[in-house]
Amino acid sequence: MSVTAPLPHDAAPLHVTGGARYIDDIPTPAGTLHLAFGQSGIARGRITAMDLAAVRAAEGVVAVLTAGDLPFANDVSPSAHDEPLLSDGTVHHVGQAIFLVVARSHLAARKAARLGEITYEEAEPLLSVEQALNADSRFEDGPRIYEKGDAATAIAAASHVIEGSIEIGGQEHFYLEGQAALAVPQEGGDMLVHSSTQHPTEIQHKVAEAIGVPMHGVRVETRRMGGGFGGKESQGNALACACAVAARLTGKACKMRYDRDDDMVITGKRHDFRITYRAGFDDTGRISGVEFTQYTRGGWAQDLTLPVADRAMLHADNAYLLPNARIESHRLKTNMQSATAYRGFGGPQGVVGIERVIDHIAHDLGLDPVEVRKRNYYAEAPDADAGNTTPYGQVVEDFELHGMTEALLASSDYAARRAAIAEWNASHDIIKKGIAFSPVKFGISFTLTHLNQAGALVHVYQDGSVHLNHGGTEMGQGLFQKVAQVAASRFGIPLEMVKITATDTAKVPNTSATAASSGSDLNGMAVKAACDTIRDRIAAFLAERHQADATTVRFADGQVQVADASYTFAEVAGLAYAGRVSLSATGFYKTPKLEWDRIKGRGRPFFYFAHGAAVTEVAIDTLTGENRILRADILHDAGASLNPALDIGQVEGGYVQGAGWLTTEELVWDDKGRLRTHAPSTYKIPACSDRPDVFNVALWDGRNREDTIYRSKAVGEPPFMLGISAFLALSNAIASCGDAYPALDAPATAEQVWTAIRRVRNGI
Repeated sequence: MSVTAPLPHDAAPLHVTGGARYIDDIPTPAGTLHLAFGQSGIARGRITAMDLAAVRAAEGVVAVLTAGDLPFANDVSPSAHDEPLLSDGTVHHVGQAIFLVVARSHLAARKAARLGEITYEEAEPLLSVEQALNADSRFEDGPRIYEKGDAATAIAAASHVIEGSIEIGGQEHFYLEGQAALAVPQEGGDMLVHSSTQHPTEIQHKVAEAIGVPMHGVRVETRRMGGGFGGKESQGNALACACAVAARLTGKACKMRYDRDDDMVITGKRHDFRITYRAGFDDTGRISGVEFTQYTRGGWAQDLTLPVADRAMLHADNAYLLPNARIESHRLKTNMQSATAYRGFGGPQGVVGIERVIDHIAHDLGLDPVEVRKRNYYAEAPDADAGNTTPYGQVVEDFELHGMTEALLASSDYAARRAAIAEWNASHDIIKKGIAFSPVKFGISFTLTHLNQAGALVHVYQDGSVHLNHGGTEMGQGLFQKVAQVAASRFGIPLEMVKITATDTAKVPNTSATAASSGSDLNGMAVKAACDTIRDRIAAFLAERHQADATTVRFADGQVQVADASYTFAEVAGLAYAGRVSLSATGFYKTPKLEWDRIKGRGRPFFYFAHGAAVTEVAIDTLTGENRILRADILHDAGASLNPALDIGQVEGGYVQGAGWLTTEELVWDDKGRLRTHAPSTYKIPACSDRPDVFNVALWDGRNREDTIYRSKAVGEPPFMLGISAFLALSNAIASCGDAYPALDAPATAEQVWTAIRRVRNGI
């Protein structure tokens, strides 16, 4: 069985037939109760009175809980303990949970939750970057600064200088399956929790705190999610804790799921950013120094804002060797939903900043942006003393983009198409076209070093079938299939002999979130370690039986070869069982070579880098700002891909999601802090018709220089940034309307495109 086979997703037939079981599909015990939050109607203030009599009297209501009714911890924060499950008397954003309704049906709970009468002493909310700065409302004292060299001096000495700013909007996760949890009381006060979560161990930890038991008293199980994208890394804590508290109180199973509107109003989004920049460069476009100031609105509670903002700083270089750089980051506390993890985890925002700088430089000099990008690339094969270092001091040893860029420019026919587009634009006034190339260099590892670990549990049964469990979660990305392929390959058996069951904290403890593109890297290596332990035991047993060297035993094609004998794997499993050989093992893996000091901004936070490149062609209507993506050509670096079919799917989906973030997905809050884009009717994710008519995706033929699972590379987050090429292509099309630089903001909605066209034509 080849670990690199392009096999379909293991649950694909279940997905398309409706047979896949999600949290809301789990058969519930008789008498299961349903929960809903009563929510704040203001963004900032203090509760002065609360009348819940109508809520308690509503049909089907069993109990109504406020903060004072919670038996133990009132906290669902993943980090700073600043996020109460139910308001402690102060209100920090519209939609904050004030009270909890426990009822006999989902509909009854939702109806009753709207009947609460709450009186507030309202305060002016902090919503904008300016308001937060003026109030010095932050999650850290002052800004965080990472530096390399002397950017100010380099810029002052440069022959050319540009400066500008860009607004980068947030993004709603819009997973197909909303947030959901089910808690079932067990004997002795224990609790079983089914949660749609990327982080079962965090759910276990927070639930244990909420009901006052050790972590061994809580078991969390997650078979699959209907999408996560980071939105289920920490945002599921509130539902799981609420269900567990209510289940403990009532002795009944309790279930909670957000309706789509509630989900969008309550949960966090991608962090929006404002990035200002100043850069110095020579006549060829080579950057000598650059300064960035990054502002992000983190919402009302810290959640994951600090590591997200850190990663934005860590990707402010993207693919470019910056001899002198200064990156300043402001993490602002505002009265909105807590911004949280989202695919790329801050990296995309940092990459957009430097790509804007490169694009601006090329426009200023009248050069092809591709040439400016290539002139600023990291060296391909440096030594440690060559100065090929990031702004945070990591030597870039595995830079693939020189060869990838040339290959993609050739396969996409970039030069000829760019010339044809220039000719088109010269003769057409209404419909303008644009084309752009963008690369990505993305660091792979959690920046919180201790999270870079994983465990696995593998059993071989006496009939030769294999059962495995690991700490990663399946959210549609195909992690389970890849890890099953690893196990099948280690034992040399057909894939159908391997079964992966639901992620379960009772089987594999202390797991990290399935995030940071690390799922296959970490869990694949842990499963490999467990399988190899069992395989070595079997080999030693057979070698002794045949008076052979254990290193000569071979597992392949469903057979086990030892000396002159050949057995099926099933026969060997039976013999080993009869010979009292342990056929169960745990595996553990921790990522090597990592060393990171986030306060100093120095070290090696990433094990390796994944790369990609995209060329996108667009068309815009200059009268309306309406635009279309016409064609996308992508070449992505997945190392020695574990499953090319799944990886190409991740690249395609990542590109479309990234392009959606930067073109159509606009989040709007009014001046009272109310989210106005809170439903599919007001928030525009890309549809099938928004994908390019011509969509060419290929994987780069390479291997990871680092010792990863079968020399593969992570592929979850890096492709998301390939969508930046669509944003740059729109800017390129707008630039053809006049001489001024477009300075386009994101998302580049039709309104934004139309406004930028007006500015360019007026020379602003």
